[in-house]
Amino acid sequence: MGIETEYGVSFRCAPGQRCREITPDEVARHLYRPIRERFSSTNIFTRNAGRLYLDVGDHPEYATAECDSVKQLINYHIAGDRLMHQLAEQATTTLEEMGYPGSIYLFKNNVDSRGNSYGAHENYLVSRETSLKVLSRTLLPFLITRQLICGAGMIHNPRLPQADPFPLGYCLSQRADHVWEGVSSATTRTRPIINTRDEPHADSKRYRRLHVIVGDANMAEPTIALKVGSTLLVLELIEAGMPLPVVELESSVGSIREISRDLTGATEVPLRNGSSMPALEIQRIYFHAAQRWLQQRPQPSPELERVLALWRKVIDCFDSCDFTAVSRDIDWVIKHSLLQRYRSRLDCGWDHPRLAQIDLTYHDIHPDRGLAAVLQRKGLINRWSTDDEIDAAVHRAPSTTRAHLRGQFLDAAYNRAAPVAVDWMRMKVSRPEPKLVELGDPFATTDQGVEELIAYMEEHFPLCEGAHCCRQHDNLRL
Repeated sequence: MGIETEYGVSFRCAPGQRCREITPDEVARHLYRPIRERFSSTNIFTRNAGRLYLDVGDHPEYATAECDSVKQLINYHIAGDRLMHQLAEQATTTLEEMGYPGSIYLFKNNVDSRGNSYGAHENYLVSRETSLKVLSRTLLPFLITRQLICGAGMIHNPRLPQADPFPLGYCLSQRADHVWEGVSSATTRTRPIINTRDEPHADSKRYRRLHVIVGDANMAEPTIALKVGSTLLVLELIEAGMPLPVVELESSVGSIREISRDLTGATEVPLRNGSSMPALEIQRIYFHAAQRWLQQRPQPSPELERVLALWRKVIDCFDSCDFTAVSRDIDWVIKHSLLQRYRSRLDCGWDHPRLAQIDLTYHDIHPDRGLAAVLQRKGLINRWSTDDEIDAAVHRAPSTTRAHLRGQFLDAAYNRAAPVAVDWMRMKVSRPEPKLVELGDPFATTDQGVEELIAYMEEHFPLCEGAHCCRQHDNLRL
């Protein structure tokens, strides 16, 4: 599993100071300046085996290394936030030295103030033997209703240029308004729920990478766990051939926006047979199927049992219309409760600028300024992991997947300023004679070829010290 996160970015001049407007594109370039100066590239792999790069449109993006458990993925996902924050702090200092005192803001959300959307993509390794058509048909009803249990929540503003003409108000998902197809090879032109571009980053005869781009960028660790864990459970039961009640939608995305606007889960989703089913009932079907699967899963999983318990808790809250039980677990619930308290205090509607500020600040990744971080520190958002485990994930690759080998290789390359090139499957030492190893097994944690590459570097490149370690002869790029 892995998560790719695109961050929103902006710059604000310090109070009392005057400076020209710095565009998000300029801020992004300043963010990546130290990376470009060191590697002559803005597309690198980091010591923790993740990928850090500037995506299309100058969006800062971080992709986690390959992970094989929910908690591990949370650690490496949030480690990306910490790496991005470090870059922001460096760039803020640089801008101040250039005469632009102020602050860089990085937001882990999905919509900017102009209505543009950017993604939080999930990747799941699935068997090549499982038909993509079957996967897509079975997953779509789950994914369009999954926002009920793990949406990030936002204030929908119909006045934004790209917004749909729904009334001003609160909705479950940030991404739902920006999805136009069920299954497609496109990612930006007409965003689908499932992207079918066939890039397994593994042995293509054995594996497929399921690329899900409908999900929200989440802040609360339990919400991330539920988003990824529930999807993993559904994929497992599909691959195991577990029977699922047939839910054939009339339109794969026809109801996704209506579901997002209805905080009760009662939106009727039209089915192909002419009937309809409440969105919550569709989600309940998948929950019960996952529950049955866990009872007969060959290897017991306490982690997935924990995911299932939270899934049940959220569904029960919809039944009672009382979300107190998950008010410290689920992003859209946490944010909605907070905004409602401010609405009562200010006696205002959803268009009050203070509410818009709270909505955005919830997603600020700054550990001292971001609202989600502040709430978590106060014990108002529950944890799934610990700061120590996340800090370790900033510097070390996962030990249980192929990423472990990439991390070892990168450590050796960084420590010796060796000329290398890396992507998800390949590691190459460029000089004196090019030598390359390809790893098609994403679960491999040992490999003689990688050991020989590292020995080759040790033979030809001495350990470096000081500034010399900050020079890299070739790009660490895809």
